[in-house]
Amino acid sequence: MSVRVLIAEDQGMVRGALAALLAIERDLEVIAQAANGKEALQLSLQHKPDVLLTDIEMPEMSGIEVASELKQRGSSTRVIILTTFARPGYLRRALEAGALGYLLKDSPAAALANAIRRVKGGQRVIDPELAADTWTEEDPLSDRERQVLRLAAEGVTSSDIASKLRLSEGTVRNYLSEAISKLGAGNRIEAARIARIKGWL
Repeated sequence: MSVRVLIAEDQGMVRGALAALLAIERDLEVIAQAANGKEALQLSLQHKPDVLLTDIEMPEMSGIEVASELKQRGSSTRVIILTTFARPGYLRRALEAGALGYLLKDSPAAALANAIRRVKGGQRVIDPELAADTWTEEDPLSDRERQVLRLAAEGVTSSDIASKLRLSEGTVRNYLSEAISKLGAGNRIEAARIARIKGWL
């Protein structure tokens, strides 16, 4: 019986290459492809694939947010994060969101196919380069601080962040101030840069 896979990747060429690679494997079937996080969630709920293979940074929702939402909804779809980011912070957040796999995009094709089979069977598969570093440094940001900082880094003003997240401007400023302080940064841009390098954003 074949393993039904959904691929979520915002770069069309990479998405197509992944689908072509997996099509070579007789026991793997790509049943759908998504170009952003929101679409990945909708298609996962609609098609109920065995495995969702998803990038982290995508429009609408990140791969980690999709994994978290599927976990909250009690979905049986198992999630593998496939990314260029070898950052322990991302790996930690992915595992906390319920992902069973975390692989880097430069992994060999055979390793990816094998990881999909193992994750379908309920095993955890983590890129060996990252496994040892995962728990060395604690992520100091709360989810709200992360949300606010991410929007600020994109150039969204405090008043627009407030209206988008349904908070007061003062609360937004407090969250930003807390994040800047926790990261030992001089301003919101530096704080976002530090958080991104660590994989906390």
